[in-house]
Amino acid sequence: GCGCKIAPGLLSKIIGDHSADPHFKNLLVGNDKRDDAAVLAIDENNCIVSTTDFFMPIVDNPFDFGRIAATNAISDIYAMGGTPLMAIAILGWPIDKIAVEVAGEVIKGGRAICTQAGIPLAGGHSIDSPEPIFGLAVTGTLNKAHLKTNDGAQVNNLLYLTKPIGVGIMSTAQKKGILADADFQAMVTSMTTLNSIGANLGPLNYVTAVTDVTGFGLLGHLIEMCEGSGVSAQINFSQVPLLNPVELNYYLSKNCIPGGSIRNWKSYGNKVEIADNTWRDILCDPQTSGGLLIAINQHHKNEFEKYLADQNISGSLIGKTQSINETNALITVV
Repeated sequence: GCGCKIAPGLLSKIIGDHSADPHFKNLLVGNDKRDDAAVLAIDENNCIVSTTDFFMPIVDNPFDFGRIAATNAISDIYAMGGTPLMAIAILGWPIDKIAVEVAGEVIKGGRAICTQAGIPLAGGHSIDSPEPIFGLAVTGTLNKAHLKTNDGAQVNNLLYLTKPIGVGIMSTAQKKGILADADFQAMVTSMTTLNSIGANLGPLNYVTAVTDVTGFGLLGHLIEMCEGSGVSAQINFSQVPLLNPVELNYYLSKNCIPGGSIRNWKSYGNKVEIADNTWRDILCDPQTSGGLLIAINQHHKNEFEKYLADQNISGSLIGKTQSINETNALITVV
């Protein structure tokens, strides 16, 4: 899953210069932003949102793999406040190792999620590759006034997370053959739940910043939000929602720590002050199709929580933003 993402530090070296391209003034969000999708204004009011996301299998069932990869890719559109319009598939398949019928099941899973999101899986591209790879390139639409980026957070904003953490740890436990059936089902359910609420956040002016939590872990994506917004943040670890906390700690005791967690901490650990080092493996855990991290104006707390409840969305208040001068570290975990 998203645990195979290149670590943030290395990715910065690969991309290189992040400055905006002056030749494309209508490109509102591009490589100069560390955001979830590209956004191009096509007139005064309307934008196109474009993203791509793909990875190697995180589960054995091919239909579920397709569902998870599709949910994860579409999430980038929702994270910008956009509405998905259509998707095309990206498929790499080891033709000489795994039957093509299995690839067909992957595509079926991807199409099922696209149908659930109300969009067509309209085509795609495939190659013969050493390992199975699947994902989508997704196009969406957006009212320019409703654009939600990850760099708009302000001092004293409240931070909410809409899905529990722990997918990377549990998927590693699955590889070791010790993941309980109930935990597997909870993991798959989480990864195949669309972040469709993102499309409805655009008109909410008190929502200042949004991003989805994937391969860089909660800390990594929060760091991107804070650096882009010029703020710091404090996280209350006890408020971070977890997939079955008791079992999660058991899996950690069995060394079910994804390699992505270690790479993540090496990339940004110097920006984090954490009260208990045992929390690190959870907060750096790479999520696949994770929840939305949402910053809101603190004066709209009750209104936002009622909105989440009315939409039947689980949203946990996990912390707040602060002035950059209030702490020695960019992120403080208490």
